[in-house]
Amino acid sequence: MDNKKSPLIERINLLKVPLDIVPEDRIADVIYDLIKSGQGGNIVLLSLWDLLRARRSGEYRSFVLGAALVIPISKSLIGGARFLTGRKVVRYMPFDFVILLLTALEARQYSLYLLGGKPRVLKTSEKHIRQTFPQLRVVGRYRGSFKRNEEGMLLQAIRKASPSLLLVGKGVHGGERWIARNNAMLTSGLRLWCSDLFEVFAERKKRPSRTVFDRGLESIGYCFQNPLRFFRIFPYFYYKLLLLVYRLFRR
Repeated sequence: MDNKKSPLIERINLLKVPLDIVPEDRIADVIYDLIKSGQGGNIVLLSLWDLLRARRSGEYRSFVLGAALVIPISKSLIGGARFLTGRKVVRYMPFDFVILLLTALEARQYSLYLLGGKPRVLKTSEKHIRQTFPQLRVVGRYRGSFKRNEEGMLLQAIRKASPSLLLVGKGVHGGERWIARNNAMLTSGLRLWCSDLFEVFAERKKRPSRTVFDRGLESIGYCFQNPLRFFRIFPYFYYKLLLLVYRLFRR
């Protein structure tokens, strides 16, 4: 069943994919409202690449359409939303959004479960999170490279811990799809996937600078890390073409 979004969220559609408009000063209220509703829900940090994936029918599209909160992280999405709808959508750097989220949870002493990453990275991440957010209750952690026969035990442990937020990172088989496939088995809290988050918390990986992110140039750095990403220029041009077609024909 799709999760209902908070009435505090303004949702628009961009190329038939949802985007939520959430100003920074309303993040905490939105999070509290979602948790208090008792329904739980998934939070999606949506890039341009993710939007194009979500346009196709299938598991990922259902995951995004059913999300309680869809936060844009690509500058191209902001420009596209303004071009088609005239609306100003708030964009977040993934790490900054997670910090806002954890800050809101700590303010009410909510709980957190960490899933993903290598054992040493995960342990260091937990240490830094506990130091930064001392009133946030970390109720469990589990490495990302778990075996198939461990999954049942892991899901049971998460349900028993009943965290307000399940934070999932790199190493979990299927990534975001793991959350989608196990929705029915998870608790009523929030769930968020952020691939490199634990590596950033553990200071094993640097996040883009604010200047680079504000200019929308963070993808260039990722391309040098993985040259195959240079080929994403073609989906980018396809996205621009789609915007023009939708603008002309108002589909």
